[in-house]
Amino acid sequence: MADTKPNRLMPWTWLNDVPVSRRKLLQMGSLGVAGMGLTLPHLLASESAGSKGTSQPLADNCILLFLNGGASHLDMWDMKPNAPDGIRGEFQPIATSLPDYQMCEHLPRLARQVHRATVVRSMNHTVNNSHAAAVYASLTGHDRGEQGGGTKPTDHPALGSIMARLRPTAANVVPHVCLPYITKEGAGGPPQPGFFGGILGHSFDPLFVLKDPNAPDFRVPELTLQNEVTSDRLAARRRLFENAGVAFDSSPSASIEMTRMQSRALDLLTSEQTQRAFRLTEESDATRESYGRNIYGQSTLLARRLLEAGTRIVTISWAPDANATWDTHSNNFKTLKSTLLPQFDSACSSLIADLAERGMLERTIVAVLGDFGRTPRINANGAGRDHWNFCYSVMLVGGGFQPGLIYGSSDSTGAFPASHPLIPGDIISTIYTALGVDHASHIYDPFQRPFRVVPAGEVVDDLLCRRVS
Repeated sequence: MADTKPNRLMPWTWLNDVPVSRRKLLQMGSLGVAGMGLTLPHLLASESAGSKGTSQPLADNCILLFLNGGASHLDMWDMKPNAPDGIRGEFQPIATSLPDYQMCEHLPRLARQVHRATVVRSMNHTVNNSHAAAVYASLTGHDRGEQGGGTKPTDHPALGSIMARLRPTAANVVPHVCLPYITKEGAGGPPQPGFFGGILGHSFDPLFVLKDPNAPDFRVPELTLQNEVTSDRLAARRRLFENAGVAFDSSPSASIEMTRMQSRALDLLTSEQTQRAFRLTEESDATRESYGRNIYGQSTLLARRLLEAGTRIVTISWAPDANATWDTHSNNFKTLKSTLLPQFDSACSSLIADLAERGMLERTIVAVLGDFGRTPRINANGAGRDHWNFCYSVMLVGGGFQPGLIYGSSDSTGAFPASHPLIPGDIISTIYTALGVDHASHIYDPFQRPFRVVPAGEVVDDLLCRRVS
């Protein structure tokens, strides 16, 4: 693996309060971000990806619901009602749509969807302190131990970045979207790694949508033409780019690539398919209420709409910073009961039901992941739970994963795996395989150095409906 010396990487993102400049559009054919020197054509370089390392997929798309901060497996998926006082917690288990499997009483709607899901209760990795390192391991499969800090250009790429490289989308859609936050490692800290292009470069960073989709005035102005820029004028600019391509570089291949990226930037600006995905007002009030009228519920609804518009990977990071939501060192039960579990129950259950009703679930993976679990023992800090990397749970639905499968188990207190232990690399490898990408194939950095798609981990065939050839 490449050297990982600290070197803060400033992420490329869409700043939602910066309108498209006509001059910038004319100069670069881009949706440029002030001060970062990176433009939409750089993002669109993903279209130049080849198909090496791909195979026949079981799924085409994936929505990652990342419960950033470490959701308590003991109070959600893997309850221990017979454990001693101080471990079993305050919540009661309830029956689910899957015989002999129970989950938390505060997830009643999701409990009715478990027959569609694979629940893995035997996850573990090496990171117990740093959220950044645990998030990175969970999202990329690269477990490098307690290496904190922010993003680095030597980081392994995000799932969406590698998918954009190996299975690029159509020209008029955004391949990879993250919302509603660039999650920081603590309030005011650096961005967490695992969400960016890493060794593939800035052009494979996702589109970040950082406005609240629940806000009445929600829109993405960067994907909207200014009033004075008409379609005819945009078409004229497209011709200008195409005719002047040779001026950008003396190399014919470089000039062709530049104009092709500019052309795709203009495709996005004029794509009704892309524009419409962000119009949440087209959804009924009942649908929006079902997902939850909060930033996470509406982000989850937007994720479904983006997939319908052709986006392949959408990642929802459920926290503005690592300590803000699921990091329940104090008031674990109060916070889960009053806010986190009801919001998650509405968003996740509605997404699964919606995808199934629309005939999309068979080709879409819904992956509910987190950075680690919580300690079996309840602490003295207002009935909280602390970080616990030795055992936790994840859930995978649709897209070739086994419906109604409870995989692995933990011991009597949820402290350690009792059977079939898995690491994040195993889950990420299996997701890639379902998406038609060989986890053991290689991607290449700008210096043409090879890196395995998943640094460590193997495909767990038992999680899938059938082996992928």
